[in-house]
Amino acid sequence: MTVTATKRRRRPPRPDHKKVRNAADRCGQTQWEADGPKVIVIPREAHTYAGFLKWVSADSFPEKLRVTYYAGDVSVDMSEENIDTHAEVKNAVYPTLYTLLAQQNFGKLYTDGVLLCNEAADVFNNPDAIAARWETLESGRLSFITRNDSRRALEGTPDWVLEILSDSSVSKDKKLLREAYHRARIPEYWLIDARGDAINFQILSWRQSGYVAVPSKDGWLYSKVFGHSFRLTRERDRLGVWVYNLEVRRENGRGKAGQ
Repeated sequence: MTVTATKRRRRPPRPDHKKVRNAADRCGQTQWEADGPKVIVIPREAHTYAGFLKWVSADSFPEKLRVTYYAGDVSVDMSEENIDTHAEVKNAVYPTLYTLLAQQNFGKLYTDGVLLCNEAADVFNNPDAIAARWETLESGRLSFITRNDSRRALEGTPDWVLEILSDSSVSKDKKLLREAYHRARIPEYWLIDARGDAINFQILSWRQSGYVAVPSKDGWLYSKVFGHSFRLTRERDRLGVWVYNLEVRRENGRGKAGQ
């Protein structure tokens, strides 16, 4: 479930155990009531890039809050993560990429909801994963936002992002973030939807006119950023639930599989 607050209208408090509300005269904070609900207060100033940055940099900003800001709209995702179509996919993707990037001395891979900010695209979001080359970090193209001498978020343009679709994020991942990541000039966007009868795995490559899906060759998709081709498969385990495998192979200069 995603709750959205906009700078154009005010939504009434939700009648369940979690509430999100706007407050014009208070700083953003999270409150715990003795026998009551957790309340997330979104300050009015958070509907601007500078104001949102101030909010997330404050000591009162709650940890592990999945929040998206885009062009003045703020949404908080309070939905539970589906184990079969989200968590299990990450279990396949993360180890494979960690190993590959270490072999390449590629740079850094950040997983599980690190906050990414980009002023040119007017966006803050928590991708499922972010990758950046050493050169990207050393040049300042992507830098760190710190709070209390601790790195809390990334600001700028990484080389790669991943989003895994859930029921509550379809529109955001396929439309809003596709537009935002393109405006941020992120070279490659991976989009995985494992909710259906077959896996929909796309590698989207940046073009001036928009992202373009890399063509599939027998299920293999070539990543220009990582210089390898990937294929995402799954099978049932002994409990009858899906287990995923991200296969990887090196391509030679002619686009054929190498050893």
